[in-house]
Order: sequence, then structure tokens, then C-alpha cells
Amino acid sequence: MQTTPLISCVIPFYNTEKFLKRCIQSCIDQTYKNLEIILVNDASSDNSMQIAKEFLSYPNISLVDLKQNSGASKARNIAIDFILNKIKFNKIKQNVYEIETNGGGGSTLYSKNHSSGKFFFYLFRF
Repeated sequence: MQTTPLISCVIPFYNTEKFLKRCIQSCIDQTYKNLEIILVNDASSDNSMQIAKEFLSYPNISLVDLKQNSGASKARNIAIDFILNKIKFNKIKQNVYEIETNGGGGSTLYSKNHSSGKFFFYLFRF
């Protein structure tokens, strides 16, 4: 029996309200279905976070909300650590988690469903 590998689409975003919905929807509309989408808000000050939250009804979408702007590289690395289960997090309430950090001021992780396994990365950049 052949299984299809899990594809992880990592989408970091910062103030991209004009493009974010179309980007996320294009990932959802893929014909390949063994797919998870990790959205990383890099402390956006526009409406991007609200747009991203609209997609949390999809079981394969997770959202990490960084409290400080850290740049696209840091946002991608946090998503990769999340996928590889390298991040420790505390459950705050259903589907809302806080990442443990050494310096305090942790980030909030919203997760509807997450499963590890074989994966590939598609990194989207605006």
C-alpha cells in the first residue's frame, strides 16, 4: 500500500491583507490533499491576522501568532520547529496554545489539527 507524503505549506505573513486570503485559498484548492498549512503572523498591524483566523475552521490549518516582528526567516523557522514538534507549548484553551520561550512574552499558537510525519515544505513569500 502506497501512502502519500504529508506536504507542509508554510506561509509567513506581515501586513499582507491584500494578498493573504488568495494565497491561503490557493493552497486549500490544491488537488493534492495530504496537506497541512502553517500560517505564521509576524506581528502584523493590519487586518492580516483576522483574515488568517477565518481559515481556522479547516482541520489542516494551524496559525502561529508572533507578538514581535522577527522577520520572515524567524517566522519560517518557528513553523518548521512546530512541524517537527520541537516547540514546547502550553494549552490555554481549546485550539489556542502559548509557545514556551526563555525570554518570556511567548507567542500564541492557534492549532485546529496537527500531525507529524513525512513532509516537504512549500514556503510562500509575499
